[in-house]
Amino acid sequence: MINKVLTKYMPFLTPTSVLLGFLLADMLHHGEALVPWIFACMTFAGSLSASFKSLLHAVKNPGPMLLSLAILHVMMPLIALGLGHLFFPGDLFTITGLVLLTAIPTGITAFVWVAMQEGDIGLTLSTILVGTLLSPILVPFILHLLVGGEVQMEILPMMEGLLWMIVVPSLAGMVVHQFCSKEITSKLSTNLAPFSKLGLICVVSINSSLVAPHLHEFEVSILVKVVLVFCLSFCGYLLSWLLGKLFRYQRREIVSITFIGGMRNISAGVVLAVSFFPAPVAIPVVIGMLFQQVLAAVFSSLLKKMEVQKAAA
Repeated sequence: MINKVLTKYMPFLTPTSVLLGFLLADMLHHGEALVPWIFACMTFAGSLSASFKSLLHAVKNPGPMLLSLAILHVMMPLIALGLGHLFFPGDLFTITGLVLLTAIPTGITAFVWVAMQEGDIGLTLSTILVGTLLSPILVPFILHLLVGGEVQMEILPMMEGLLWMIVVPSLAGMVVHQFCSKEITSKLSTNLAPFSKLGLICVVSINSSLVAPHLHEFEVSILVKVVLVFCLSFCGYLLSWLLGKLFRYQRREIVSITFIGGMRNISAGVVLAVSFFPAPVAIPVVIGMLFQQVLAAVFSSLLKKMEVQKAAA
């Protein structure tokens, strides 16, 4: 019951958690040390639905997954880099934050939206799995390639952080899925689901509290950042949908590509930004939390309407 309520209101709970972090910054920032542990538990819970067998889907039909990964780790970071230099020339921290926002892998929450829209589950899980396993290499490489020469980065600690926060818990969840009975896996997943969502609220609130003291320094440009991050987030969904249509994939594959390309593991992005970069880098990533789930709900509704119109035609 609690999980259903949290799932229903998640598009609004995430932005509320950001605001909560800003308002209670003096108190919540003390929980910084707990964030990686909470996030690792969330990743483990989310990975219980994935299995190593989902990789077979990618091997048999690699096209949609390669397109999704290209959108996630090539097209969107380049768009973010271009827009960052256009609207914030010389502001290396903001540009780095925008690139980081778009370079992080897709989130496990994409699976939830794809399932609701009856998309391609195998494609979604395989892309999440591959992106997750490659994230300790891909994310630092993209950042180093696009902004590394201008912003000092701790590459090895960042890779280690991604390894322990995302890869190891994901592999642990998949091992449980692979070798335990369906009853045990299902019961464990059901019991952990509400705690995973509550954990997300905690992570978002704590990380937002760490960024809050730096926002007053950017009063003039903060609105521009909000608009720019919204446009980037919207572009991720729209570009993914358009490319899915352009390549003439089936409806189920287009749904998956749309949410895979639009969703990001933003919680991991904020943890990385706060842990390995100056605080201003985290501002665009935190702002991204305001829009991601809301835009997912918007595109979910649009896909439904287009499906109804197509059926009527």
